[in-house]
Amino acid sequence: MSASPLIVDDKVIVLPGGPSGKSVVAYNKITGAPIWRALNDQASYTSPMLVTLAGRRQVLIVTASRIVGVAPEDGALLWETPWQNSASINVSQPIVVNQNRFFISAGYGMGAALVAVTGSGKNLSARKVWENNSMKNKFNSSVLHNGYVYGLDEGILTCVEAGSGERKWKGGRYGYGQVLLASGHLIITTESGEIVLVRATPDAHVELARFTALEGRTWNTPAIAQGRLLVRNSTQMACYNIAAQ
Repeated sequence: MSASPLIVDDKVIVLPGGPSGKSVVAYNKITGAPIWRALNDQASYTSPMLVTLAGRRQVLIVTASRIVGVAPEDGALLWETPWQNSASINVSQPIVVNQNRFFISAGYGMGAALVAVTGSGKNLSARKVWENNSMKNKFNSSVLHNGYVYGLDEGILTCVEAGSGERKWKGGRYGYGQVLLASGHLIITTESGEIVLVRATPDAHVELARFTALEGRTWNTPAIAQGRLLVRNSTQMACYNIAAQ
């Protein structure tokens, strides 16, 4: 399994993938006893998320071929919408935009979409509000700030209006790195190991600072904790103080 497990109430939910109704499995988080199994989908790389859409608490799952919402209590399928690229590889995490919409993106020629979930209870349905190629997250996730999505479109930093899908700007070749949002700024780890600070604004691509943090190819997601930025790749790890002085 490539996806991280998700703990919901007394369950731990995992995505082993495969047929026979076992591509999503919930176990008791204490005893390990199976509680429910669901779906027949090939697994991908996106981790399950606990969200509330259309007033319904649910687990948002992206498989190799579709996006679904399932009930955390019994695994019942609540809604689905197709989402498959040429490689059947989905990695980017969805972003909940408001009470019934989420943003999703994928690489391999796929693009991005805003999906709306409507209905009530177990009678839910999903439709794409817009879909285009304005953002193609291959194996990194975008971030949302003040109604705009910022992410790496096949390695180039891009800003897209979440509500309309309109691309506001595209600039800065950072490779297949990662993007974090902090205090109205984007902290980007580039594929070559640099840290770049960019202002999170739809007006223009404004790079404020950069420095070399690691040596070698860097694909790993960084983390921020207590004013410190932690970064790593396959050979190195470093911690930098980024707290306001």
